[in-house]
Amino acid sequence: MKLLLKKTFLFYILCLGVFSLEAQQGNNALTWRNNTAYNSYLMREVHSQYQLRQTELATALGSEKEMQKYREEVRVRYQTILGSFPAKKSLNAKVLKHSQQNGFSLETILFESLPQRYVTANLYLPEGKGPFPASLELCGHGINGKAGSAEAVLLAINGIAVLVVDPIGQGERIQLLDESGKPDTRGATTEHTLLNVGCNLLGSSLAAYEYWDNHRALDYLESRPDIDKNRLAAYGSSGGGTQTAYLIGCEDRLKVACICSYFTQRERVLEMSGPSDGCQHIPGEGKAGIEIADMVTMFAPKPVLIMAGLYDFVDYWGATQGFQELQKQYVVLGAKNAVRLFTAESGHGMPMEKREALATWLRTWLCKDPAPVHESQLARVPDNESQCTTTGQVNTAFADAVSIPKYNLELARSLSAERKNFLQQAESLIRKSMLTLLGIAEPIEKITVVQTGFLKGRTSDLHRYQILRKGEMPVPCVVVIPERMAATGKVVICLNESGKDFILNDEATVNSYVNEGDILVVADLRGYGETTDPAVQNDVKYWNKEYRNAMISLHTGRSIVGQRVVDIWSLVDFISSDKRFSGHAIKLVANGSYGPVAVHAAYLDKRIAQTEISHSIKSYTEFLQNTRMNEAYTNVIPGVLKFYDLKDLILKTGKARIQFVD
Repeated sequence: MKLLLKKTFLFYILCLGVFSLEAQQGNNALTWRNNTAYNSYLMREVHSQYQLRQTELATALGSEKEMQKYREEVRVRYQTILGSFPAKKSLNAKVLKHSQQNGFSLETILFESLPQRYVTANLYLPEGKGPFPASLELCGHGINGKAGSAEAVLLAINGIAVLVVDPIGQGERIQLLDESGKPDTRGATTEHTLLNVGCNLLGSSLAAYEYWDNHRALDYLESRPDIDKNRLAAYGSSGGGTQTAYLIGCEDRLKVACICSYFTQRERVLEMSGPSDGCQHIPGEGKAGIEIADMVTMFAPKPVLIMAGLYDFVDYWGATQGFQELQKQYVVLGAKNAVRLFTAESGHGMPMEKREALATWLRTWLCKDPAPVHESQLARVPDNESQCTTTGQVNTAFADAVSIPKYNLELARSLSAERKNFLQQAESLIRKSMLTLLGIAEPIEKITVVQTGFLKGRTSDLHRYQILRKGEMPVPCVVVIPERMAATGKVVICLNESGKDFILNDEATVNSYVNEGDILVVADLRGYGETTDPAVQNDVKYWNKEYRNAMISLHTGRSIVGQRVVDIWSLVDFISSDKRFSGHAIKLVANGSYGPVAVHAAYLDKRIAQTEISHSIKSYTEFLQNTRMNEAYTNVIPGVLKFYDLKDLILKTGKARIQFVD
C-alpha cells in the first residue's frame, strides 16, 4: 500500500512538471562526489606556487651572491604584500609609573603608534645604570596580553631589558567590547580574524597593523638613553612568534631573534590543518612565493633561534624541514652557527627549558656571554602593577582613542575621492585593474558541456550538466526547460547560497518560472552545494562556513569572488553557445553571499541583461561598520576599497541591470 501511494505521488509530481528531490533522486550534476574537491583544487595551486619557490631557492643555494640576491628579492616581494605605512607622528610616550621588583624594576608605558592609537606596554629593566641591551617581547594569543611575563623577568635579572607590548585585541587593547567594556568575542584569535577583514579590504592586514605597532615600539626603545640601540632583539611565542617572524624581515635595527611555537612550513600546514587566525596570514603570500622560512631568510645571516615542541600543534615535521632549508642558507652565507633549532619535550608555548634557551641565546649574541642561563624561582609581577590604564582598556580609558574598526571605517571614507577618480577612467583600464584585484584573467580555454542526466515531465524537461573549463572547477547545473517557452521568456541563472537543491526542491519557485515560460538554470558555483566544504574543517570561531578555502584563495592571490565570476562566465558561455537559448535575454538571480559575485559578473559581462540580488551586502563598508558579520571572508577582495565599492559598480552598471529586491 505504501509503495502504491509513493508511486502515485511521484506520478502526480511529474505530471505537474515539478522536479522535487524525491522525484529525481537527487539533483547532483557532477559525475563524482567529493566534498573536499574545492580544497584539493586550491591546494594544487598552493603546491604549484611553492614548487616554483623551491626551484628559485635551489638556484640561490649555489653561491653566496645568488643567496643574497634571493634574500633581497624576497624582501621586495614581502614589502609589496605587507603594504605601505602612514607617516610617523610623535609617539607621545609616557612612563606612567615605576616600581621596584625583586632583582629588576618595572615601568608601565603608554605611546601612540598612530595619533590616538594607544599602545600599552611594560618595560622590564635590569638593576644598574645601563645602557642595557634590550628585546621586544611579542605576546602570544592570551587574552591578558603583556601581563605576567616570566620570560621578561628572566631576561631582566640576567641583564637584558625587555619591552612587552600589548598587541591589538589583547591585554588593554581589546577592540570589540560589549556595553560594559568587557571582551565581546570568545578571545584574541576570533577578534583578530574579524578585524582582519576590514584591514584586507583596505589593502592591508592585521599582521601589518601589528608590525607597525612593533616597529614603533622599537622607535620608543631607541629614544631611551638607558637602552643600547645597537643591541636590540625580538622574540615571541605562538602568535608572538608570528609577529616576530613578520617583523624581523624588514627591521634592520634588530640584531638577534627567537621564534617559538610558530615556525613550520606554511604549505604543509595549509594542507594538514588549514589556515589559522586572521593575524597569521597576509594575502598574496603564496603568489609571492613566501614561506615562513623566508621570514628568517630576510633576516639572515643574523642569529635566529627556532624553538619547537615535539608535541606542539604547530607541525614539528614542518619545523624540521624549514630549519634544514635555513641551515643550508646560513652555510652559504658563511654563518652556519647563527641559526639553531631548539626542540623541547613539550607542547605549545614557552615552558622553563625554552625560557632558559631563549635567555642563553640572547645573552650569547647581545652580551657576548654564552654561559647557560638557569632559571630559579621567578617573582611574578602583580597584575595591578603592570596595568597602564584606569579602566583596563585604552578604548574606554581615553575619550579620543581611535579603535581599529573606527580607524578602518574612517580610512575607507577618506578613500572615496580615489575611488571616484578610478571609476572615471577608461572602461578598459577599469576592467584591467578589476581583473587584477580579483586575481583572474579573461578565459582562454573554451568550455566543454557534459550532460549527466535527464528527466522528462509533462510540462517541462530537466537536464543536468557539468560545465568544464581547463584549469577551473567544473560548474554543476540543472536546466529546467518549459515545454512552452515564451518568446519574451528569459534564461534565468539562479544562484542560492544554500545550494541549488534549495531552489529545485521549492515547487512554488520552480513553477513560477516554468509558468512564465522562462528557462531556469540552477547552478552551484565552486564551494556551494555539491562542493560545499565540510563544516568540520571550518572552525565556528572564524564566523565563516568556508574559512579555510577563502583564506587559501587569498593566500594564492585569487579571491573567491573572482573565482566565482569565472564560474558565471562559464554558465553564460554555455547559454550563449546553445541554440535552445538563442534570442532569450539572460537574467541573473542571486542571494546572500553570492551578491558581490553577481555585482562583479554583471559589470564585467554585458551579456547579462538583468541582475536581481536579495539578502546581500550593498557596500563593502558594511563589513567595516559591523565587524561581527558572518561569511565576510567569502567576499573579501584585498585592497578593493582603494579602487571601488560595490555601490560604485552598481551605479556604474546601472539600475536597469542590477537591482536589489529587498
